[in-house]
Amino acid sequence: MTRSSIERQLVETGDRLKHLRSELAIADEQLAQLADEADDARLRALVSETPLAEREHREAEKHASAMRRHREEVQASIERLERAQDQLLDRLSSAG
Repeated sequence: MTRSSIERQLVETGDRLKHLRSELAIADEQLAQLADEADDARLRALVSETPLAEREHREAEKHASAMRRHREEVQASIERLERAQDQLLDRLSSAG
């Protein structure tokens, strides 16, 4: 692999990492909001003991769980790209 090819891949990886880190920050904010909503819905369900309140709690919890999974996927992608970036940097240092 040529030096210019490695450098191009490093730039692409860096751009992708920047995008994913931004996505992770958004996911963190959304998860905090959804988790708060799920907690509020849980409390309302406990207090009111109605089927409607319980259904709202389940729905809110499903949304929070989905966002948790999305956040974990984004975090895993970041970790994979960071490892790939490290490998590219190792190649670049050994090529130069």
